[in-house]
Amino acid sequence: MEDQLVELFRGALENLNYGWVILLMAIESSFIPFPSEVVMIPAAYMACADGEMSIPMIIICGTIGAMLGAYINYCLSLWLGRPIIYKFANSRFGHMCLIDQQKVEKAERYFDSHGAISTLIGRMIPAIRQLISIPAGLAKMNFGSFSLYTCLGAAIWNSILVGIGVACHKAIDKETLISTISHYSHIIGYTAIALCILIIAYLIWQGIKKPNN
Repeated sequence: MEDQLVELFRGALENLNYGWVILLMAIESSFIPFPSEVVMIPAAYMACADGEMSIPMIIICGTIGAMLGAYINYCLSLWLGRPIIYKFANSRFGHMCLIDQQKVEKAERYFDSHGAISTLIGRMIPAIRQLISIPAGLAKMNFGSFSLYTCLGAAIWNSILVGIGVACHKAIDKETLISTISHYSHIIGYTAIALCILIIAYLIWQGIKKPNN
């Protein structure tokens, strides 16, 4: 199990490329719960470790992906309207995506309080960043302004994460990291399994508990 875990980790790092960065960041920026930290930080780390990717291109690809995901939320909100969006937020599937009426209302209040600039600032605030595109779509915000602010906000956030990845590489090089993971692989493996079980159980619980009306 230990050797398989190490090879899996090594393979995940070495196969991370621009295409994966765009795809995973698009998922992260849509309504599907997925942390951007597990994409941008490792990508920046590998750019420093092997030089096959460049830091500027990682930021650009991450920003493109974030914008694609934001467009999904914006367009769905614009086309479907508030009643259907709130119905989804109160549905079991919405809850499994960690979305509920309170979170959508919070994003709407933030958008109403700060106006169009909220699509820039909101991209850097946890619990707001993935949902800020929804009130923008519901308010029929100008598409050009939405694109500009979303691009700037995503680029700033991605630059911060990339900076963390660069700092991580300066603190520990790739082979040392692999060696450390190999040494503690049994602990890491059991911890990863436990975390996966807990996350899946939590998402299922969110889906089966009684939705809010």
